[in-house]
Amino acid sequence: MVERIFERVRFASRWLLAPFYAALGIGIVVLLVKLLRELAHFVLHMWDATESQVVLGVPTMVDLSLTASLLIIVMFSGYENFVSKIDHADHKDWPAWMGTIDFTGLKLKLVSSIVAISAISLLKAFMDLKAMSDRDLYWLVGIHMVFVVSGLLMALTDRTIAGHHEW
Repeated sequence: MVERIFERVRFASRWLLAPFYAALGIGIVVLLVKLLRELAHFVLHMWDATESQVVLGVPTMVDLSLTASLLIIVMFSGYENFVSKIDHADHKDWPAWMGTIDFTGLKLKLVSSIVAISAISLLKAFMDLKAMSDRDLYWLVGIHMVFVVSGLLMALTDRTIAGHHEW
């Protein structure tokens, strides 16, 4: 009987994760406010902006969009994988990927999103070379390469562990 109670309490503790996923929803609101601020700045200064400032403004918005999309993926996939299944029968616009991403898929999507966000940050740095020191650029490239190699190693490890040896 003690064992059964212990197991039920442990199983119910998964609901402690729910506030974390709710906080990610608040994070999306914060990103939206930042996006609207960047968009207002971008539009209000479009007439006097240089070409490089315009080229830098667009990746900033893409970066924020990718980050918000990453939060959506983590929020829904994490909730469904670790807390509870979402009843989506009444949602006609339910995306096909929701409910199908397991923990391995979630990790790979997370890493690939981080690599994409890092690549955009690196692109922004290369577009404004005069404002960056060589040392800072080396660090950005090095950190980006760590993300790329980590993602490749994680994908390779997951593929090997899962027994998928065909390439």
